[in-house]
Order: sequence, then structure tokens, then C-alpha cells
Amino acid sequence: MLPYNQHSEALKRRFGQKIFKVTLDAGFNCPNRDGNRAWGGCTFCDASGSSAQIAPPTMPLAAQLTTGIAKWQDRFGSKAQKFIAYYQAFTNTYAPLERLREVYQVALDHPDVVGLAIGTRPDAVPDSVLDLLAEIAQQKYLWVEYGLQSAHNSTLDYINRAHTVEEYSDAVQRTQARGLDICGHLIHGLPGETPQMMLQSVQKLVDLGVTGIKIHSLHILKGSVMAQQYRRGEIPMFSQQDYVTWVCDSLELLPWEVEIHRLTGDGLKHLLIAPEWSQDKRKVLEAIQREMQYRGTRQGAKARQAVPKTSGPGSF
Repeated sequence: MLPYNQHSEALKRRFGQKIFKVTLDAGFNCPNRDGNRAWGGCTFCDASGSSAQIAPPTMPLAAQLTTGIAKWQDRFGSKAQKFIAYYQAFTNTYAPLERLREVYQVALDHPDVVGLAIGTRPDAVPDSVLDLLAEIAQQKYLWVEYGLQSAHNSTLDYINRAHTVEEYSDAVQRTQARGLDICGHLIHGLPGETPQMMLQSVQKLVDLGVTGIKIHSLHILKGSVMAQQYRRGEIPMFSQQDYVTWVCDSLELLPWEVEIHRLTGDGLKHLLIAPEWSQDKRKVLEAIQREMQYRGTRQGAKARQAVPKTSGPGSF
């Protein structure tokens, strides 16, 4: 048994079988790329919007979904029967309501899609959009994924997030008011951050009562602003053991009820500059599990309070 509450296992318990995610690029932009809030995007982000979609983004959305499902079925055969459509690239609520309805309907109409995961930013979820998501959650399982990355405004300014921690908190609270499940994203190893600062970010998500979390290491990707900073020697790189320690410390703070969606990232190999060790995802996960076993600990061992607050209409 894993020493943490793995999201994929929670999905299996919920649906009675393994659920596969199909990543999609619906052609959105971000408010910190187009001048609405800032220009250029997050400094760690590459031109694809940190997407790992299986099909090319130029392909129509329904075709992306069909192609992604087919690739999982080619790999896993009859085990691949049910899927979550993961709207991942860029900001997936950053459009007029009519456009959002059209985009989400692609997943809602597919008989083998049991749920949606929608990655977005806290400054791109007006109440009208949250009402739409609550409506969708009455039809299929739904997670809203909000990137925080750090709970320190100084760091957010440095990486050009163009939103504040206070805006993040407001978005989470308005989302929770509609009973929606929330996955918070953190990046460990951001420039200038100490291990204590990273744990403060984890605790912030705990205090907000998110129902899931993704943690991954900073990736230096070709085409990003950070790639230029790294080449100039402005961004020090950390070791795998550093990262493993930070993750295990983080897990101990997270109540067991919080589902762990990810503990390491999937930087595309042709874009990844550093850290090289992050390319071997299995090795990193095994190192995390060994460290937890060595400590004799588990997720929640040092949690201050047992949140999350709710699991709403998307929970079924």
C-alpha cells in the first residue's frame, strides 16, 4: 500500500475500474500572455502552455479526444474503457461562455468519458463560469485544477504569474461554494524559495481545503524565459534527493483525505533542459516511496487539521 492517497486509486474505487486521462488542447490563451494581466506568460512555461497532449493541438478537439482514447486502447487493450478529458494547455476557462460550452460539450457527449478535469487560473473564473462548471458537475465527474505554484506573492511576481495569493484564495472559496472539487498545483524548487517557503505553500492549500494536489519539480524548458535565466547562471538547480525530501515533508502536512494527483512532472524530453533526473518518473516516485518508508511515515503524519471542506456534485 502506498504511503499516500493516490488519485488514480481513488478513481478506481469510485468507478470500479482504471480510468485513463486524455490531455486536450482547446486552443485557449492565458491572461498573462495576451496583455490582459501581463505579457509573455509564466517564465517557466514553454510555447505549448505546459501541455503534454497526445494529439497535435491543430487537430479538432473531438479528434484529439478520439485519438487519445485510441492510443490508450492500443496500449492497454480492453482495460482502457473509461476516460477523463483533461483540458490542460493554457487557461481552459478563458473564453466567452458560449465558447466554453462548445468546448466542454465535446467531452460531455462522448459515451466513454466519465469526467472532466479543467486546468485554469484563479483570475479566469468569474461567477458565470463557475456556475457553468457546477452545471457540468451535475452531469459528469469534474475537477477544477488551479495553479498556485507558490503561496508567496514575491515568487509569483518573479515568475510572472500575474495573480496574487489573495486572488487564488478568493477563487477557491467561490469554487467551493458551488461544491466543486479542487486540485491545487505547486512547483517545488522555484528560484529564491527555501524549503520552509515550499512547505508554507503546501500548508496554504491545506488551510484552503483543496480536495487534491499536484506537486512537481521546477522544469527548465526550451523556449521559456527561465531557459535564458538558467543559461546565464541565474537559476540554481537542485538534486533529486533535495526534491524527494521536499515532497516527503509536504506529504506529511497533507491530510489523508487530500488526493495526490501527481508527485513529479512530465517535462517533454525534447524540451527539457534541467533537471535531467526528472526524465525518469518511475525512479523519482520510487525514491519518494523509499524515503517515506525509511522515515516510517505516511501522508498526514504531521497534518494540522483534517480538511478538505466538501466533495460536491462532481463526486457522484
